[in-house]
Amino acid sequence: MRLKITEPAKLRAKDIYDYYLENASKSIAQKIIKSLKDAPKALLKNPYIGQIEETLEPLNKGHRYLVEGNYKIIYRIEGEIIYITDFFHTKQHPDKKRP
Repeated sequence: MRLKITEPAKLRAKDIYDYYLENASKSIAQKIIKSLKDAPKALLKNPYIGQIEETLEPLNKGHRYLVEGNYKIIYRIEGEIIYITDFFHTKQHPDKKRP
């Protein structure tokens, strides 16, 4: 198994970094992004530890999520690749999720 972060997820990570850089500090922004990128490594040993993401079930792609801080790390599994599709702040409206 290997991890791959999709382009939409990379854009979301940049938005998160920019937000904390502007509203907190560079060190906090770096710490949050590092935790969001490190947490999915647990999936390499057990890719099904995340719960099913019910709001994305209609897509029938098997989206799941892990929680890291205030964020859901949304992912799906295709063959030997775990795709990270979004880093989603839990206080946002669910319609803003990126599959």
